Amino acid sequence: MSDYYNPQRVKNLYSPGADKPFRLSRSKIDLFIDCCRCFYLDRRLGIGRPPGYPFSLNSAVDVLLKKEFDLHRTNGTKHWLVDKNGLDAVPFQHELIDEWRDSLHKGITYVDQTTNFLITGGVDDVWVRPDGELIVVDYKATSKAGEVSLDADWQDGYKRQMEVYQWLFRKNGFRVSDMGYFVYCNGKTDPDTFAGKLEFDIKLLPYTGKTDWIEPTLIKAKECLDSDELPEASENCDFCAYYTARAGRDN
Repeated sequence: MSDYYNPQRVKNLYSPGADKPFRLSRSKIDLFIDCCRCFYLDRRLGIGRPPGYPFSLNSAVDVLLKKEFDLHRTNGTKHWLVDKNGLDAVPFQHELIDEWRDSLHKGITYVDQTTNFLITGGVDDVWVRPDGELIVVDYKATSKAGEVSLDADWQDGYKRQMEVYQWLFRKNGFRVSDMGYFVYCNGKTDPDTFAGKLEFDIKLLPYTGKTDWIEPTLIKAKECLDSDELPEASENCDFCAYYTARAGRDN
């Protein structure tokens, strides 16, 4: 095990048997599903995957959408996209909304008693129906030909993301609809000129979440971290495949 340990890279390292709840973000749950070996290296041994490039344009879209929906949150009014799709809901007014959206420092949290994991997630938005039922909302931005959808295999991570948020809000005592929505912004490339402005087609895509996978997955993730054996790599993990190929060439 010591061959994998690098104390310079350790952050929030899991220690078997510790009393303090272990903070586990929504993205780390997805990492476990993607590859338990990478998950173990990251959370148990402190060796994370190389970071990806930041999606600055996507982040800018997120910020602008939050500003736009916050205006309706303050006024208690429907956004035009919601009204266009015949949905009876407005942005949810709550004193913790900014905290829930802060994925880096807080987010919405819940301590799972079975695993002693402190599960965290930073939601993009929450809407509320007249009867008080909450709707989890996620913002996505892309630029592609044709209509946006949720049909690609790689978008399964988007769906799990929403499902974890739905689960977290329920665990915090809120009544949450199974139906969530993606505000999907698709950058247009058909205008004749750029003129310093990027335009988007915006769609509201419904998705019915299923959260019954979450608690069994947390138990398996804990069993993984409690073990002193490094797990086998996922067959589909590009990171592990690269490491194996590189190690073979280096030797």
